[in-house]
Amino acid sequence: MTIDYDVVIIGGSLAGRYAALTASQLKAKVALVEPITNGALTIVNAPLEFIYHHALSHTSNLSKQLGDAALLGLHTSCADTLEKCQISVDTPQAMLYAHSIVSNLQEQNSLRLLAAQGVDVIVGNGQFQSSPHLSFAVDTRLLHARTYLLATGSSPAIPEIEGLQRTGFLTIPQVWQSLSSSTPPKQWVILGGVPQSIQLAQTLARFGYDVTLVMERPNLLPNIDSEMAQLLCSLLEAEGVRVFIKTSITQVRKIEDKKWLQVGDKAIETDEIVVATAQQPNIQSLNLAAVDVKWNQRRLLVNEKLQTTNPRIWACGDVIGGFEFANIANYEAKIALQNALFFPRFKVNYRHIPWAVFTNPMFAQVGLTEAQAKHQYSPDEVIVVQQFFKTLFAAQIQDETTGICKFIVLRNGEILGASIFGAQATELINVIALAIAQTIKLHRLADLAPLCPSFSEIFEQIVETWKQQKLNSNIAWQDCLESFFQFRRNWNF
Repeated sequence: MTIDYDVVIIGGSLAGRYAALTASQLKAKVALVEPITNGALTIVNAPLEFIYHHALSHTSNLSKQLGDAALLGLHTSCADTLEKCQISVDTPQAMLYAHSIVSNLQEQNSLRLLAAQGVDVIVGNGQFQSSPHLSFAVDTRLLHARTYLLATGSSPAIPEIEGLQRTGFLTIPQVWQSLSSSTPPKQWVILGGVPQSIQLAQTLARFGYDVTLVMERPNLLPNIDSEMAQLLCSLLEAEGVRVFIKTSITQVRKIEDKKWLQVGDKAIETDEIVVATAQQPNIQSLNLAAVDVKWNQRRLLVNEKLQTTNPRIWACGDVIGGFEFANIANYEAKIALQNALFFPRFKVNYRHIPWAVFTNPMFAQVGLTEAQAKHQYSPDEVIVVQQFFKTLFAAQIQDETTGICKFIVLRNGEILGASIFGAQATELINVIALAIAQTIKLHRLADLAPLCPSFSEIFEQIVETWKQQKLNSNIAWQDCLESFFQFRRNWNF
């Protein structure tokens, strides 16, 4: 049998295109299979909704800042009263702005550019075949490769709620299409459970819509610092979002032109329902059972090297579970490619990979939470150090004083994790992620000597707080220092 490719990537996601480009840059011979649905390319919706959200979030944040113009001393029509201005958002016009950004980014990740880089781009639907040799069949063509990489992405998993399918609903990607219409829905109920649902709730509320967020879990998100979860919930409620946690939806009905949901013991009326509870892998048509690849309802099963139960087939991105984060998917793609193309010796380590909820203020987290650290280590060894943004000059100047930075460290200064809620959280968390990856201890962050004013000054304050906590808990060292300085004061030169 002739091996045609070093790796065949079964795509449908931006992670797949990223993997194809990376493999070609490594001088590997690579094919990228892009699936088709209803006669069109199915480039995954997750990156598009991510772009739409950021574009519209920028618009909503700008409208909020313009509303505060009078308070900042800017001359506007409402400056005489020193009250907030009333700023309205033209949603269809905002969607045109978002569309232009999406178009630009689509071009940067186009199949045409990948083909120019040497990637053999194949558009069509295919499936694995095991006989006579492992291959991937696309129409009448058999692709033979030494290894295969699944990067097919995921789709929204629809919960089984009585009347939901009959009444109708939207998924997050469809929300942007609905907002582009001349008469978008005014009332929204979001069945949440993922970061994108929280982001969407705030953006819609800032656009002036009536928003309700419902989730069954006791926290907004799993594996999130409990204090930060409360802050996120308070943020949404302050923006006008009604938040229901630990609440189940038992029934959905349509009465005349309205949709009604039974939310716990309450009946809620709405124009539209958005389902954003979980994801399921896009693997239905790949014939994985024939090549001994196992999966469950939520993800492909892979080992720590991102190898499926078939040793020649690897996987990356949200097809193997988890939230839809581009940085995590690309990290997994790099690990999977290194193992698939060379020797399988690299293992994924999510301890230093950050993730975020792009609200305003933003939330970002990396490593262990306080609860996870105290469960994994002795509680006496874990130290929590936190600092509020209101102490920063930059926060005061930019009126971004709502925020907190929280570090989880061992007594020797090893950083186990961090959570940040506030302005520039996604930029600050990258520094902490690098420190964790390089095993840089907490006190070394004070060596940054950040510009003043800047939000990075929070690191210096965190280090000083940590040192003070250590000193306060060490009575013997305090006595030693007092004796030393007393001796110096009494020394006769």
